[in-house]
Amino acid sequence: MTERRPALAVAGLPGRWSTERLADAVEERTGRRLVVDLAEASLDLASGVCDFRGTDLAELDAIVVKKIDEVYSPANLDRLELLRFLEARGVRIFSRPDRIGRLINRLSGTVELRAAGIPVPDTVVTEDPRHAVETVLGYGAAVLKPLYSTKARGMRMIESDDEAEVRREVEEFCAEGHRMMYIQRRVPMPDRDLGVVFIGERYWTTYARVSGGESWNTTTREGGTYAAHEASPEIVALARRARDVFELDFTVVDVVESDAGTFVFEVSAFGGFRGIEEGCGLDAAGAYVDHVLQELGR
Repeated sequence: MTERRPALAVAGLPGRWSTERLADAVEERTGRRLVVDLAEASLDLASGVCDFRGTDLAELDAIVVKKIDEVYSPANLDRLELLRFLEARGVRIFSRPDRIGRLINRLSGTVELRAAGIPVPDTVVTEDPRHAVETVLGYGAAVLKPLYSTKARGMRMIESDDEAEVRREVEEFCAEGHRMMYIQRRVPMPDRDLGVVFIGERYWTTYARVSGGESWNTTTREGGTYAAHEASPEIVALARRARDVFELDFTVVDVVESDAGTFVFEVSAFGGFRGIEEGCGLDAAGAYVDHVLQELGR
């Protein structure tokens, strides 16, 4: 008798590079391709059916989460509840919804890292504009970060000792809808920061995001590029400590080595595959699906 191949779906954004890469890897290994946009899923709590275009997601063996939405927002937490219900019905979710949920909000992720003794840049959170101005002036250079964003979207770097100018920048940031202000001391950046990659508990590789030279951050949106990097045992050990706080099945830990010290910026619940492929020439999607199948015992 031929063993039944597991029924897997990818939760992500149809047509997007990393989502389609992951779906390709699933299809190659299982013969099935299903990309689920959670915005189109409907959950009937009475019947337990979670419908996506005529497929009951509760009948799947597993869902591999690549993306919840185009951008981070509180709505992501609502979509995670669909996955949490499916998990309760016996569908394996990679990574588990409760673990992803701890990283949707930048503040909750930073709080957990700091509580675990992971070195993060000096950070103040406040709803008081006066305290925000005092903090920026005290830091000398600070980055104001939205609680829900990726790839430096919406971040505002302030480097000034002029109180009036700092107040104006803070007021503009508040006017953009940021009631709780997340203010981080700007770390003197080298020309690169690191993405340290883990699949399950296993360290896999490290790539660098190299600055394009014109921006204070290294994101590819600002001209940065990817490159291979040989991480030191100390960097891998630090990144592993950060990874272990959240225990995701696939994650990239953002680390920077600077003159001011080594810091973890964040742990990503939706780490991309492009940096790994372009920087290191490795198939992250395939390796991740192999991990999922191993966890499923297939």
